[in-house]
Formats: sequence, structure tokens, C-alpha cells
Amino acid sequence: MLDEKAAGTVTNGAASERILPPYPEADLMHVIDLLPPEERARYLEVREFLQARIRAASIDYWNREEFPFGLLADMAKFGLGGLQTDGSSKLFKGLMYTEVARADVSLSALVGIHNELIVGMIDELGSPEQKRKWLPGLEAFTQLGAFALTEPDHGSDIAGGLSTTARRDGGEWVISGAKRWIGAGTIADFALVWARDESDGHIKGFIVETDRPGYAATKISNKIGLRIMQNADIVLDEVRIPSENLLPGATEFSRANDLLRDSRAWVGWQAAGIQLAAFDIARSYALGRKQFGKELARFQLIQQQLADILGNANASLSMMVELARIQQAGKLEMVQAAMCKATTTRLARSSVAMGRSLLGGNGITTDYEMGKLFGDAEILYTYEGSYEINSMIVARAVTGKSAFV
Repeated sequence: MLDEKAAGTVTNGAASERILPPYPEADLMHVIDLLPPEERARYLEVREFLQARIRAASIDYWNREEFPFGLLADMAKFGLGGLQTDGSSKLFKGLMYTEVARADVSLSALVGIHNELIVGMIDELGSPEQKRKWLPGLEAFTQLGAFALTEPDHGSDIAGGLSTTARRDGGEWVISGAKRWIGAGTIADFALVWARDESDGHIKGFIVETDRPGYAATKISNKIGLRIMQNADIVLDEVRIPSENLLPGATEFSRANDLLRDSRAWVGWQAAGIQLAAFDIARSYALGRKQFGKELARFQLIQQQLADILGNANASLSMMVELARIQQAGKLEMVQAAMCKATTTRLARSSVAMGRSLLGGNGITTDYEMGKLFGDAEILYTYEGSYEINSMIVARAVTGKSAFV
């Protein structure tokens, strides 16, 4: 967080002018003022909790690639498990994703996937019984789900290339195949598995409890970012589930498109959050460290980097505010989600690189946090549709020419 100390003077020739105290907020565009009073009050409360409780605590977990189960209850107290169903505005929900990312990007990935894809899918596409069974525990973070779509051989082309199969056998479905990069795959109570029905060729969604025979998940280790998120390789070897585990609203893959589009847009909020974190860290470091007898903050190149990081962050945040506006109006299309995701993650990658440079050698360790952000930004740039794929989605929309299908 930004402090309000350290007002000082600068001398320009014989004249001396008073400079203003540091700006108390990184939100130079006053985005939070767009929230109604009750949401603004909640936003400030949650932001304070995330900075005080989550930010510092996440570092050791990130270093160890370990999941912080003990933090889930605290996060649930502030409603982070039920953002999808609590009636909040799109802007408030997006700013919550931003502030969780500002504290830790891995946990923002958990909160975003949990709300946008797990809670969202069951709430919108599930049966009444599925909602009664799973939503209360999910909203309280006493249960977790995993979204199992991507496969070892199919990422960007998953819609057409998905090879996991589902076969009806009496009153059961039999699921076989493999999934990769599945967040929370080793710790979830169930996985939402997307598989191709052998009888009609349609891709459908199934709830697969992770304790069923034939389900095996192996943690993917040695990642350079999102190290708290327990991504997994999953093998489904003739896993049998009851027929009622089929999501009735997900009998065709097209039914999931709106939620997948919203999930792509969600990464833009993460990208804004990681840039605010980079600015917080870089600004604090520049004010506190001295070289050549003066604070780093007095050097022109340092000031330029701080200004550029803050400009990128506010440009990203402002873009996402506009996306929330059209999303609230029900007008969001994939081209807009793709453009925002591609643009904000590109700016995020640039911002954390400047932050790492500003910290010099200290920027390459997680002790000063910036090294942690540097690795996490690479994941944002790549997941939920890579930068290149999202760019081509935008270009296809404006030219009418597809580069990949």
C-alpha cells in the first residue's frame, strides 16, 4: 500500500518549490468512485484484509509450491468464494479479482476460476440437485472444484480437438481420457470434466468426484509462476459416474461459451492487479533505497519507470472498467474479451519487467516480491488463451479472415 509521508523540496536553479506528498492511491483514475457506497465500503474492507493477511503470507507458500489451505476460511469470511452468486455488480467482482491479484496472483487464479468456471457452471448449467449439493460448500470455500478442459495434446484447439470420451452404460457414464494444466486438480473435491459423447459426438460437461476409482491427478511441479496453484495432470481410466452427474445445461459445448468468454475477460482484472502490485513494490523500494547518496526515487530513469508502470496499470484498469460496463449491459462478445485479455497481459508483462529492472539484483528474488510477480506475469500472458491466440481472435473479428481455422 502507498504511504503519505516523505514530502520534500526540489531545487531548480535558485528557485525552490514545494512538492506535494506522494499520491495516496495508485488508482489515479478514481475507479473505485464508480462503485455504489455499499460496494465501495466492502471493497476497501476486503482490500485491507488482502494486503494485511494474504500478501506477505503468500510468499513462502509460493516458494514452496504449497497450497495455503489455512487461508481459505479467512477468504470465505470476506465472501471471496461466492462472488459469482452474491448479486454484486460486474465492476465490483472485477475489482475484487484485481485486489486478490494485487496480493497474490496464484490465489486470484483460484478465486477467479472458482467463481467464473466452477460456481458459475453449476449455478447456470447444473440441475437443482447439483446446486443444492455443491453450491453451499463452494461459496464457503469448504469445497473446491477443478475445471478440466485442456488436454495434453490440445490447448488452443481444444474445442475441435478434445479427445476425452464419455460412454453411456446403463445408468452410468464411463469417462476416459487425460487432462493437463488443471488448476486444483490434486486438491479438489470434484472436477468438471469435459468429454466427447461417443454416441453423438457432442462435448458435454460432467461432475466427476475425485475419489472415484480411475481418477488420478499428479501435481505439475517446477513452474516459474502461479506456484501456489496446484496444477495437475489428470488421467481418467474408465471412471464411472451416475447419470445424474451430467450437467443438464452442458449437453453441448456451445452452452459453456459465455462462461468461457467471461473467464477470458477475468484475466484482464488479474493483469491490472499484478501491475498495481508492481507499482506498490517499486515505489516503496525507490523511496526506501539510497544509491550515490540519494533515494532512487530522485533519479530520472527510476521516475520514468514508475510513471510507465503506473500508466500501464491505469490504462489496464480503465479498459477493464469499460469491459465491465458492456458486460453489465449484456453486450460482451468474445472479441472484446480477447482484446482486453491480450492488451492488459502485454502491458503487465512490460510493467513487471520494468519493476524487476528498477529493483536491480534484488528484483530477481522473491524476498522483495518483484521476482514473484515477474514469474506470475508470464502465466497471465499465456493461460486462458495465449496472447497470440487472443490477438488472432481480435484480428479475425475486424478482417473477417481467420488465421487458424
